[in-house]
Amino acid sequence: MDEQQLLDLAGDVGFALLKSGGEIYRVEESIRRIFLAYGQDSGDAFVIPSVIIVSFTTPQGRSYTKMLRVRGQTVDLERVERLNSLCRKICLHPMEPEAVRRELESIEKAPRYGYHWRMAAYAMVAFFFTLLFAGTAGDAVAAGLCGLATCIACEQMNRFHTNSFFVNTIASAIIAAMALGAVNLGLGSHYDRIIIGALMNLVPGVMITNFMRDIIAGDLLAGLIKLTESLLVATAIALGAGIILTAARLLWGIG
Repeated sequence: MDEQQLLDLAGDVGFALLKSGGEIYRVEESIRRIFLAYGQDSGDAFVIPSVIIVSFTTPQGRSYTKMLRVRGQTVDLERVERLNSLCRKICLHPMEPEAVRRELESIEKAPRYGYHWRMAAYAMVAFFFTLLFAGTAGDAVAAGLCGLATCIACEQMNRFHTNSFFVNTIASAIIAAMALGAVNLGLGSHYDRIIIGALMNLVPGVMITNFMRDIIAGDLLAGLIKLTESLLVATAIALGAGIILTAARLLWGIG
């Protein structure tokens, strides 16, 4: 494979990993190992959550560099695992570019969990976390309904590429409003436990774990970016729920 093909190939694998929720160290290490597998010892990568820069220098002294902008990251651990397996396969037996492209396309087109499965997952997370926080069975049922509404709202807003800050603000406001409504209707008893249980769907747990891991590993820039993003998500969650609770307290004396 020629130099440009190798540069594109390493960049595309790294892009797929980062977009699927792979950690910074995993993306950089995968790109470096792909370069080594094809005989480019000078290959390296610089990765932050929104940008990948890959480069290498040929023995003749010619440098190749490519930058990729990454938008709209998700967390898809199954896809990360399949991409990891592809990287291992490349390292063991370097493949032709066309074969790697076919593998990448297969991973990209692999079926994901459908809308109804995601709705069920949101409801189950809210239901069982509410029980964990000492909520009653009625509270858990109400939280499950809040989880369903959260999934529907997030899916609809994401269709229009809404900023994640506003997605989390609106979703948390919907949860707080539904929790207050459920308690007033007698479905639940503790609106605070319903809200906390349902909000666990929005808490950026993977993001928090990753930024701590990045900072400990010395990737300070990537870690600080993820830390800032986590704080913005937490602020959005608190803002949405806080507005509804404050309004309910001032207008109707609820809370």
